[in-house]
Amino acid sequence: MNEMYTNRHWVLAERPAGEPDLDCFELTETETHEPTEGEILVETRYLSVDPYMRGRMSEQESYAEPWAVGDPLNGGIVGEVVATESDAYDTGDLVTGEGLWAEYSCLDADDVAPVDPSVAPPEAYLGVLGMPGRTAYFGLLEVGDPSPGETVVVSGAAGAVGSVVGQIAKLNGCHVVGFAGSDEKTTWLTDDLGFDAAINYKSVDDYQAALADAAPGGVDVYYDNVGGPITDAVFTQLNLDATVAVCGQIAYYNAESMPTGPRKLPQLITKRATVEGLLVGDFSNRFGVATEQLSEWVADGTLQHRETVVEGLSNAPEAFLGLFAGDNIGKQVVRVTEES
Repeated sequence: MNEMYTNRHWVLAERPAGEPDLDCFELTETETHEPTEGEILVETRYLSVDPYMRGRMSEQESYAEPWAVGDPLNGGIVGEVVATESDAYDTGDLVTGEGLWAEYSCLDADDVAPVDPSVAPPEAYLGVLGMPGRTAYFGLLEVGDPSPGETVVVSGAAGAVGSVVGQIAKLNGCHVVGFAGSDEKTTWLTDDLGFDAAINYKSVDDYQAALADAAPGGVDVYYDNVGGPITDAVFTQLNLDATVAVCGQIAYYNAESMPTGPRKLPQLITKRATVEGLLVGDFSNRFGVATEQLSEWVADGTLQHRETVVEGLSNAPEAFLGLFAGDNIGKQVVRVTEES
């Protein structure tokens, strides 16, 4: 490869205090380097923005390594191989892996996976067929471990993870209730995804009463993506031997100090409930199992998915900030380039 590519990419300009804003991001320009042996140069088609990235913007210890100020931002991408020094991929192949918020990323060929657009659109490989889908699969089936006939409640149910959790729970014969933030989202959950009930938390005053109506038999498995008052309400209605799978706490990601809410631990004593946090990386040795099953469900129409696409690399920060405003239905992605 003799051709060099000018590469626009985003870096962390400053750490946020509380909720991030556009001043935290800076778009810079460099040149790509040629791939060396075993590497491929990927032109980004889509990049992923995810709530966990908020933790990487802070200095505090998190399950994902913090970015330093001035570091290039990175996350899941789908792109086209434009130069290769690997026998595994040819130019023109579509791949997915961890890349930069940029037009190009030079990646180790061993660290990417092929994308098959005959199974699903490329952007789905950042959602239902990517990290969020695997998080839903293992988080529900391994941590939540629901049985047919049980009631599963999902917060953040119209997001990339929650929407898949609810559908897998339905496939396992469960009664499924989702919390989401608009009538459009709750209608999508019930009419398109098959949830038994959905609660618009922005339009109800009493979460406990709304949940009691939607799940009169109580809650056996709670898949928590949100935390906050919704979780406080769900804990009051846990059944005996209930399980709580804690995947995310987006209600607190921008908090400068942790608020004190209702104390939940006494409720766990009487219900003998189990609360377990989960990280999808703990299941990395079985990612292939999840991807194979999710791909089958997507290909035959059993599993529905939706992506909210924000156009243009220059709008990546707005797409990320939109996650905290609830702008997305399903997976939020940024389209960087069109198909060549």
